[in-house]
Amino acid sequence: MALKCGIVGLPNVGKSTLFNCLSNAKAQSANFPFCTIEPNVGVITVPDERINKLAELVNPNRLMPTTIEILDIAGLVKGASKGEGLGNKFLANIRETNAIIHVLRCFDDENITHVDTTVDPVRDKGTIDIELQIKDLETVENRLQKVAKQAQTGKDREAIQQAKLLVKLRDHLEEGKSIRELSLDEAEKILLDSFQLLTAKPILYVCNVDEESIVSGNEYVNQVKKAIKDEDAEIMIISAQTEAEIAEFEDYDERIMFLEDLGVKESGVNKLIHKAYSLLNLSTYFTAGEIEVRAWTYPNGTKAPKAAGIIHTDFEKGFIRAEVIKYDDFIKYGSEAAVKEAGKMAVEGKEYVVQDGDIMHFRFNV
Repeated sequence: MALKCGIVGLPNVGKSTLFNCLSNAKAQSANFPFCTIEPNVGVITVPDERINKLAELVNPNRLMPTTIEILDIAGLVKGASKGEGLGNKFLANIRETNAIIHVLRCFDDENITHVDTTVDPVRDKGTIDIELQIKDLETVENRLQKVAKQAQTGKDREAIQQAKLLVKLRDHLEEGKSIRELSLDEAEKILLDSFQLLTAKPILYVCNVDEESIVSGNEYVNQVKKAIKDEDAEIMIISAQTEAEIAEFEDYDERIMFLEDLGVKESGVNKLIHKAYSLLNLSTYFTAGEIEVRAWTYPNGTKAPKAAGIIHTDFEKGFIRAEVIKYDDFIKYGSEAAVKEAGKMAVEGKEYVVQDGDIMHFRFNV
């Protein structure tokens, strides 16, 4: 399944530098606003050591890791919801994404101009929050006008449900709160998805710090943590400039040594990608054969037929059963044949819920 994340933030907070670290597609990084006019798009490989270990055992013709599409979206300014700056384009671009990576500047550097002159990540967060909330309020009110008359007849049950939820969303937005902060039941969540509201999207706040603050953070990071404590959101610390330096090392061992010197075990970029997965409640299963070893992304809780459909719709339509090997068993025994001989291959039906790391082979008939 395609996964698309949008990197957003005010101008000059480190969005394009971070994008360069995530993708081979090079965005222009410059010390002036709007250096990114069109959303740069990059497709990045999701780091997963499991697929490499499977490939060592299977020796396939090709290796197909799962990927994430990243959009570097132009910086937003106050008034974007009313068309200021690149506002309308920004909001259209963010609407296309599955999740938001919101970069906040949490470092001091007099050589890098801040659009509001001073560094204040909580204020910056609020600026973007307000613009997205205003746009959502506009969307909700327009939709409410359309369904209100239908709901008043008392005959259109769907219109009644929509109107009730839209009023709830409108009141919440008018309080200056994002939709992700609103408690909804399962039926309301399903209905909400059809509205495609900006502030309902899962969000990861990325605190862009200096090198000295990578491990423990700083006062700016503490301020952000306090500001989002009641929000259903993820947060992480990264130094985009340090990640850019890490990306310059072509030798893997040199990268590891550099990370060790910083006191960290994994690059911030890898952590960010894993966080994006967690944000969207996603996991990975594998298919492994001589032709290819491949990773497939699926939502947690997916049953076997639906997981099979990710490969091809015919697999889901004609699903018969799934032959499942646990990753640890495959590594332990070294081959599919050895796993079978040890009695460790399970045959699962339509109600089987796929687990992260499962190695799957689907039987189907169309």
